[in-house]
Amino acid sequence: MGVKGLQFFMEVCHPDTSMSVDLKQMALNHSKASPDSNATLVVDGMGCLRYWYRFQAWVHGGQWQEYMHILQEFITAFTAAGIRLVFIFDSTIEEQKRAEWVKRRLRVNQDVAKIFQYIKSHNQQPNSRDLFCLPSGLATFSRFALKKLGQETWCSVREGDYEIADYALSHNCMGILGQDTDFVIYNTVPYMSISKLNLSNMTTVLFSRERLCQVLKLHVTDLPLLACLVGNDIVSEQQMQRLRSIALALYRTKHRQVQGDKIYAVADFINAYHSSEGACGLSSLPVHDSEKDILEKGIRTYLLPGQTSPWLECSPTIPKSLCLMEKFIPWDILKAAKEKHIHAECFMVFNVLYDGVVDCSNTLEDENEVDLPPQAILYLSVRERIYGLLLPAHPDCSSNSFSVKEWFVFPGNPLKEPVKVTPKPPSHQEEPPDLMALWFRTDPDVKRVQVSTLLGVFDLHDFTEDLQQFDAPLIAVICLVTYIAIRARHLSLEDVDAYLSQAVCVRYKSFTEMQQIGTPVVDPRAVQLGSLFVRGLTYLIAANSACGLPLKMDELMPWKTFDGLLFHSKYLQSNSGFSNEELLEGKPSWMSLFVSIRAVVLEACRRRGTSIHSQPRRLQYSQERPVNVDDLRGERRPQHQAATRLEFSQQPGGPARYQQGYRSRSRHSNRGRYHLAPRWPQSHN
Repeated sequence: MGVKGLQFFMEVCHPDTSMSVDLKQMALNHSKASPDSNATLVVDGMGCLRYWYRFQAWVHGGQWQEYMHILQEFITAFTAAGIRLVFIFDSTIEEQKRAEWVKRRLRVNQDVAKIFQYIKSHNQQPNSRDLFCLPSGLATFSRFALKKLGQETWCSVREGDYEIADYALSHNCMGILGQDTDFVIYNTVPYMSISKLNLSNMTTVLFSRERLCQVLKLHVTDLPLLACLVGNDIVSEQQMQRLRSIALALYRTKHRQVQGDKIYAVADFINAYHSSEGACGLSSLPVHDSEKDILEKGIRTYLLPGQTSPWLECSPTIPKSLCLMEKFIPWDILKAAKEKHIHAECFMVFNVLYDGVVDCSNTLEDENEVDLPPQAILYLSVRERIYGLLLPAHPDCSSNSFSVKEWFVFPGNPLKEPVKVTPKPPSHQEEPPDLMALWFRTDPDVKRVQVSTLLGVFDLHDFTEDLQQFDAPLIAVICLVTYIAIRARHLSLEDVDAYLSQAVCVRYKSFTEMQQIGTPVVDPRAVQLGSLFVRGLTYLIAANSACGLPLKMDELMPWKTFDGLLFHSKYLQSNSGFSNEELLEGKPSWMSLFVSIRAVVLEACRRRGTSIHSQPRRLQYSQERPVNVDDLRGERRPQHQAATRLEFSQQPGGPARYQQGYRSRSRHSNRGRYHLAPRWPQSHN
């Protein structure tokens, strides 16, 4: 991310622009220079996800208890070094970055297809880090995890990099920790690399904008223009190709071709238009009007409050946060939604109310799986009802209604335009309940309405009394498993038992016990089922946010409800003929709880006209060759605990292919429709 080729230039072509730093010593120096403030490091949450999630097992849906342990170790190391951490997460995609976002998402879709091809060929996940995909919802759950661990955590209301750079500068922080060369371009505090961080000795690499300017003979105020001419997430390389070609041609008349000559050439090009008094504005460059407009917009994105650029004729204006719904929704609702969003206390609500746009990145789902729809389609009804809770049905007293623009990534969606989704009320209500009452009233009657409304989002409103006997994590599991079973239509009893048995077992297993779990093989269908569940948890916390938080958010998190390897192992066992007693590991109390939640799920499915039948995939254990679970986790394990190899075959035949498309939400028959059927040819299971 950031400026195209700048990371390579600074690391390889000019390593003197970066330096190894001791974070503990930096903190001491900062405290001496600013005795009235703590040594604070601003952490780019999105840029650190790959560093934090470094388990060998990643296709199964996430190792969430272990992930919490990793985050705690990270925090402890910085606390011991006397460094305060502030985490900021980017939570909105500005339209000027949409094209780059789409390009990356489509590229990851290709990687996901290769991952499933590898799993089917080898019965294992890929070992190469080139084929790697973070667990679904990791960014969302990381915010709540860090808050749970007592950390100051924020969500941005505009471009995340901008807010990080602004916060760090305005609060006199010692630096920014992330993995984005845009932080070299912003005129802010020092930028340090998360990928180079060594927690054992608290060292990392600092990329110096001052040294970069010395090498390129530029001023710091020239860096935004350099970034735009080279290409970044806002100004594409193609848009500045003509100017860059001019710069390269001029440069190569004077210098031989070397690595990084694109950066050198653009820097020389900028220098050539400096007068003795400095830059003379973009008008001095040989730019077309269209190029000038693009460059002006690009440069402005890097200017923090109070900063100016010699390349702009006028001072930048700070964009105001506009709300599309301020004419139709009470200000108290809008204010509360923004505050809760900024403090990372809710999910999706702010994006719906302020932007009318919701995004969802890649999910591990197999484009050739005929029984399971993509999560974007499976959970469409849930999202319609969430939007129905938040948005007025007829805002202008006419037949017109709001719609939410969805940019959801799944196989077969070209992402050329958003899908417009029309809000709907919960299944048991003709009109949504009063949002002011749901959010601000505290009497017991409202609590019951909150819970009933939340369950109504998942079409379980008539089970409000039945679910009172269970705690929030089990209610979450029952909601999601029931919903998946009804909507996917092809869940077997073995699938349901795998979901529910892992949900019971994960409640009682210690961190050490969780570390010992491994699977001898990887099943592609189990991978997608795991992703479906975890992605469903994000919609559950969104629904909980919209309903006024009737359930505690922490109780709905994956570290309370799901473990990827544990689910995978239960799935393999369930489909290999293991009894329920074996799935529950011979624990009578676990078995009793399992039977209770299973009865609710199956009854709910029966009432909705969905019968759940036993359809084992006949996976057979064999003692032919043991597999060491260390290969999955990258951790040492006693040899006597090595797992057995699993041999299995899938029987031909099966249910009809899933053909539902992402339903059109616009007035025009072809707009907003994605034809998924050609991707899923008739095939054997």
